[in-house]
Amino acid sequence: MERTSTGRVDDSLIGRVLEGRYRVGPRIARGGMATVYEAVDLRLDRTVAVKVMHAGLADDDEFVNRFEREARSAARLAHHNVVAVFDQGDDDDTLFLVMEYVPGLTLRDLIRKEAPMSPAKVLSLVEPVLSALAAAHGAGMIHRDVKPENVLLADDGRVKVADFGLARAVNAETQHTATGGVLIGTVSYLAPELVVSGRADARADVYAVGVLIYEMLTGVKPHQADSPIQVAYKHVHEDVPPPSAKVPGIPPYVDALVARATARDPGMRPADAKVLLHQVRRVRHALDHGVTDDPELTADLSPTGELPVARARFDDGYDEVQDLVTDHTVAVPAVVAAPMRTSEPVRAEPARAPSRAPSRVPPRVPPRDQPPRRRRPRGPILLAVLLVAALLLGVGAYWFGVARYTHTPGVLNLSQAAAEKKIEAAGLHFEVSGHRYSETYPRGTVMETDPDAGSRVLKDGTVTAVISRGPERHKVPDALGKTLDQAQDLLDRSHLAFGEAVRRYSDRVPEGRVIAMSPKPGTPLKRDTAVNVVVSRGPKPIDVPDFTGKSVTRAQQRLEELGFEVTTEERHDDEVPEGKVISQHPDSGTLFKDDEVHLVVSLGPELVEVPRVVGSTVEDATKALEEAGFKVRIRRSKIYVGAGYVVASDPERSTEVPKGSTVTLTIV
Repeated sequence: MERTSTGRVDDSLIGRVLEGRYRVGPRIARGGMATVYEAVDLRLDRTVAVKVMHAGLADDDEFVNRFEREARSAARLAHHNVVAVFDQGDDDDTLFLVMEYVPGLTLRDLIRKEAPMSPAKVLSLVEPVLSALAAAHGAGMIHRDVKPENVLLADDGRVKVADFGLARAVNAETQHTATGGVLIGTVSYLAPELVVSGRADARADVYAVGVLIYEMLTGVKPHQADSPIQVAYKHVHEDVPPPSAKVPGIPPYVDALVARATARDPGMRPADAKVLLHQVRRVRHALDHGVTDDPELTADLSPTGELPVARARFDDGYDEVQDLVTDHTVAVPAVVAAPMRTSEPVRAEPARAPSRAPSRVPPRVPPRDQPPRRRRPRGPILLAVLLVAALLLGVGAYWFGVARYTHTPGVLNLSQAAAEKKIEAAGLHFEVSGHRYSETYPRGTVMETDPDAGSRVLKDGTVTAVISRGPERHKVPDALGKTLDQAQDLLDRSHLAFGEAVRRYSDRVPEGRVIAMSPKPGTPLKRDTAVNVVVSRGPKPIDVPDFTGKSVTRAQQRLEELGFEVTTEERHDDEVPEGKVISQHPDSGTLFKDDEVHLVVSLGPELVEVPRVVGSTVEDATKALEEAGFKVRIRRSKIYVGAGYVVASDPERSTEVPKGSTVTLTIV
């Protein structure tokens, strides 16, 4: 299997059959650990979702062993709000998980479209999430990566939590969230204890749900920063602010619910999802009854308040008392349990005195002198009833008889014309009730009839059909050169989802503009498919090398290869040889392409012509040479007689030599 350098599974996996059973279809989503594909289970002929782990994880034997164990644990977690795990396998080093396919949106998509949401809607979405987590916590499992991307909203209204395949059974040996100190989970939803100690229990999931509630209420995450490390720091050192500070009008007890769930001290949070679910239902009850402010409920839910207690009345005269933080349950006499507070006043019922068991009273016997009653004859009545029944049976036989009814012929997958012809041949009328997109029925074919195939229908009746529009596909819009916000708007209008934004240097595209899209513009995709974009970081800074003292030819060539504009200036220098760089500006730091680098190039020492001094006195010759910039050395000739006249010079007159050179004079 081909893999990219970043560990992503290449789309050449599409069309491959894993373990001879699962034919991989189009990609649904991609994350940091795996890529999810739509697939077909060839054995059971059903659509499934296949999650393929990235190569770097599949190559780790320890991860593979743990993944297989946890997949088995997740498969045992049967709950209507949990994405079911069907199978797990390893096909030629391709590690994969087979899960229930849930067509629809993710909670992230809904947040992008509708947040901020009303508290009532938020809690209606959170309840099934908590129900799923409560089942997991009850089975000794924690999710560890609760986030909007892992909450699936099915087209039929179901809410399901995904990625329990990465959860871990809680025991003494498996309290850490990752191997080697690397946190598993999304930093925006990490509980403070995960950041500090890397240890997790059910309260870490509770914290993540609290952050989820805040984000749905406000449309933003509670802690935001420029880097994941800064976000993690805020989780540890800053409380989650009340949602009402961002969206005025949210009731105080909703703020208190968020504060309780996101308390930085784990001991102040609900013990698990089941306990938080109790609290959410209390808040929903208040919202449903239009309560705008409930000081008692707010105090109960506040992290600084007393631990709330919920009571539920049973038929046996005892109440179940549940501590909403520890979730310990005990039975107590009903007389000590306070009634549940409602929006209506509670009236105390008067105590009833215990009643004695009634004594047995003998049946009343009529007097003997009273004549017995004469029974009325039932024969005529029975005969009339039988006649009516026979009449109804005859009418029913006619009404439901074969003569009046026929059966709807099967026309699924037929073209509209062929279906109409077949239905009219059966003595029925054909009508088109609508058109819908379909991934399984080709465009123009019948995908649904009313009545269904084989159903009884009155002769000369009407069969309505829904015609397939074929697969729903939307072309990737051309957002090249647009800003990131403009690209997201274009994707929303095209019914596609925004995936990841990767930033890359570009010399041609201004900073903040889209360089590329994956898939490319014009590619047809399924509705709500994620599209990744590459955003320009502007020109890439280039390190400037220092060529001082180096060959100007090499310096100019290398600087131009790096993309700089090179300018030169020549100057005599007594120390730097000709053709070498005397100085460079700038000689360090970074520049951008087409920026200027200036070089000062040596011409070598300055040349000076030796003046004519032969025939001059030694004093005059020395003076003339020193004024010209030379040094003078005197040497006597072999026939020196002491006259003090110059008979020769070395170098000779009119010779050009470097300024400062020594001229030797021969005197007689």
